[in-house]
Amino acid sequence: MTATYHEKLEDVAIRPTTILLPNPEINMEKWAVIACDQFTSEKEYWERAFSFIGNAPSTLFMSLPECYLTEAGNEEQIALIHKAMNTYFDQGVFTTVEDSFILVERQMKSGALRLGLVAALDLEAYDYSPTSVSLVRATEGTILSRIPPRKKIRMGAPLELPHILVLIDDPSCSVIEPVYNTCSHDAPLYDFHLMAGGGHVRGWKVSAVDDMESIADALLALKTSLDPSNPLLYAIGDGNHSLATAKNCWEDIKKTLSDTEKLFHPSRWALVELGNIHDPALEFEPIHRVLFSCDKNDFLHALSSLCGSYELRPVVLPGEVRRSVQSYKGSGQVFGMISSTDSELCIVHDPQTSLSAATVQLTIDSLLSSGKAEVDYIHGEEATIKLGIQAGNIGLILPDIAKSSFFPSIRMDKVLPRKTFSMGHAEEKRYYIEARKIIP
Repeated sequence: MTATYHEKLEDVAIRPTTILLPNPEINMEKWAVIACDQFTSEKEYWERAFSFIGNAPSTLFMSLPECYLTEAGNEEQIALIHKAMNTYFDQGVFTTVEDSFILVERQMKSGALRLGLVAALDLEAYDYSPTSVSLVRATEGTILSRIPPRKKIRMGAPLELPHILVLIDDPSCSVIEPVYNTCSHDAPLYDFHLMAGGGHVRGWKVSAVDDMESIADALLALKTSLDPSNPLLYAIGDGNHSLATAKNCWEDIKKTLSDTEKLFHPSRWALVELGNIHDPALEFEPIHRVLFSCDKNDFLHALSSLCGSYELRPVVLPGEVRRSVQSYKGSGQVFGMISSTDSELCIVHDPQTSLSAATVQLTIDSLLSSGKAEVDYIHGEEATIKLGIQAGNIGLILPDIAKSSFFPSIRMDKVLPRKTFSMGHAEEKRYYIEARKIIP
């Protein structure tokens, strides 16, 4: 007997679900707010958001920007979040989209279009431990201390709002793109400009049987192509600590349930947006490092213990280091080093890991554990150079991560070192729009 699309989707750990959207009277530009883990050092951004929104219904009142997460008074703020969720639900702010996916088209300020598919992801298929070989995995190390404060928010919440982006490795564009070609001819569920330079977003309901079959067959084909002993189908691109929190909550909840209840409880799933890593609009940017109060010889000594050998090649100017890193075509891993005295290309032979970022981070971890350096993680080459050329500092310029190597690297190394990559700029992160009930 041929499997139904429901059975196929169950096999690949996703399902359509009932999704909540604001009713047509709601101002969508004020409703949708960027992920709470952005602008963590820029409270001015969030103050402007509060000012712009005023008292209008908004996802801002159902989330807690992380710049406020450790401040006194969180308990009161969390209670207000839960109250806002219940109030919006009781007062008819939401409309329901039954048993569906939502196809998302996000237009960036540059004009580029990024596609996604909002779906419920089975937390039983997700394991964030560093040795995981599960179907759904973290891409970077999960910091367990970041889960408890998020758990306080989710455990008492009747709703969830997703900013989690989950990547699939679909070079033939077989899962999301064919559905976009069909749905984009229909009237969208929403179509509006995002606040604060976030671009534009449109979303379409996906529930037709043909579309469901297409998605299920394509995902099942991707899964079938994987090594059964290491079947990485979904890699978390953004929001891993939020997904880890959902998993942690589910593990607590399911202890109280019967076997039948475990199959159907809504907290078993988390609402996420699937995206194809090969989407041209999905940009991966390296995150550079600056070491403070660090002796270059100490760094090289620590590096030597993590590889067979290394070599240093001089670069004339600090500003040329990034170009030299990107243009290097030889064997071995490569990264740039900038100090007050030298600008160099470092080439690492026979490393213990598959990525330059992993080798560099292991070296840094060794220095930190022995008190021989302090570190900061830097977005952007210019800031790294500016800090790196100061006396006592070392700027480390990392190469771009090739999309073709991303999934193989996770399969080999299990998780990437923290701060390995960033998916686009802060304004390009996911905005809260959809919601889902997580209590029966």
